[in-house]
Amino acid sequence: MSATATADGVAARLAEVRNRIAQAERDASRPPGSVRLIAVAKTFAADAIRPVIAAGQRVFGENRVQEAAAKWPALREESGPLELHLVGPLQSNKAREAVALFDVIHTIDRERIAAAVAAEMARQKKQLRLLVQVNTGAEPQKAGVLPGAVDAFVARCRDAYGLAIDGLMCIPPVDDVPAPHFALLNTLAGRLGLASLSMGMSGDFETAIRLGATDVRVGSAIFGERNYGTEPAPS
Repeated sequence: MSATATADGVAARLAEVRNRIAQAERDASRPPGSVRLIAVAKTFAADAIRPVIAAGQRVFGENRVQEAAAKWPALREESGPLELHLVGPLQSNKAREAVALFDVIHTIDRERIAAAVAAEMARQKKQLRLLVQVNTGAEPQKAGVLPGAVDAFVARCRDAYGLAIDGLMCIPPVDDVPAPHFALLNTLAGRLGLASLSMGMSGDFETAIRLGATDVRVGSAIFGERNYGTEPAPS
């Protein structure tokens, strides 16, 4: 397949996702543009990302600090201002690099991370938008604060570390109906007065929009299917 054909296909998929978001906003009686599309580029090389940038997308997500560091400084140099979101787990020893690379972190989920990010933002004199990840399904293998602990954790982030938490993020269990998890996240955010709800991916973002999502994280519907055999080691 030619580069032009590939670029045309990506542009068509991106346009389709944007149309679906706009329709979901209308169906939910929400203002146009109230939902931010984050194009999640994990496992995709810079050559696969460039056509998405060329099609007008300026907000992107990555799951791993190490992978982002290998791609985005050059892409930003080429393309001008882009907004980059960390939507995967963060280790405290990667906080310095994460604060330098990203504009938004969706996965604050324990005090050690909150402390490391706060220290790095102060050291680098950089303010990031921060969200707390909530483990709405109480899955033992998954990162995130348990729903019953969210109020106390957000208060701790604010009071102990001076973090202006902007919202909440969740990834529902893969075998569960996502709507109850999105509804729970919306309830928690409303109780805490948080503006941002990061929820919904390629298979369920319209449901998430109906239930209040402000940020949807869409990857395969834009980039195509991923080859996880090439995914870098965790960072």
